[in-house]
Amino acid sequence: MSTRESARTGHGPRLTKADGSAIRVLVVDDEPTLTDLLSMALRYEGWEVRTASEGRQALTIAREFRPDAIVLDIMLPDIDGLQVLQRVRADGYETPVLFLTAKDSLDDRIIGLTAGGDDYVTKPFSLEEVVARLRGLIRRSTLAVADSTDPRIAVGDLTLDEDSYEVFRGGDAIELTATEFELLRFLMRNPRRVLSKAQILDRVWSYDFGGKSSVVEIYISYLRKKIDAGREPMIHTVRGAGYMLKTAS
Repeated sequence: MSTRESARTGHGPRLTKADGSAIRVLVVDDEPTLTDLLSMALRYEGWEVRTASEGRQALTIAREFRPDAIVLDIMLPDIDGLQVLQRVRADGYETPVLFLTAKDSLDDRIIGLTAGGDDYVTKPFSLEEVVARLRGLIRRSTLAVADSTDPRIAVGDLTLDEDSYEVFRGGDAIELTATEFELLRFLMRNPRRVLSKAQILDRVWSYDFGGKSSVVEIYISYLRKKIDAGREPMIHTVRGAGYMLKTAS
């Protein structure tokens, strides 16, 4: 497999930050051959890459490097990737995280996503797939460019700003991960419309986890805890059909 061909096939223009500086990615895996290959592929994208082979080392680098995305193996020799992610989130960073693991059961996927990860790739994987997934996460993060002339979307007392990635309900700021933000944006762009789990999987994740919809249920529950907690609910389940966002009545 050609690293350059795998990394650059069909992904479109290079991604940079708004100020033109390079995207920063931290790759965490204890297999040197794998981290070398990933580093080469990501650097070919024009991104700045740091690597770590252990969890504690990854935390130290993350605090200094401030990556825009993290590629994180679940199985590490000291603390596992789930613990690394928990500590990254505890530090206040909502950096998009792409999990790598040799485990391929649905339960393991959901464990990783429930812990706050944004996406999941199982080994063995193609470099092209990893790069494509990372580009998707980065585009959905604070580096994304708004696709409308007015960056603000409002439904009732809920507002979302696509430029600043700020969300407010009733004047209260709500902190969301990149994936939560993308899910909420999709719901808010389709108010009072029932969206099926299949539609949400296709729009937010661009693939369907082998047809499993559990990840949608997990992220809907995350949003409800942040958007609806202590308020009139706006996110509604339409039994047997999907989900709908509408103003509280």
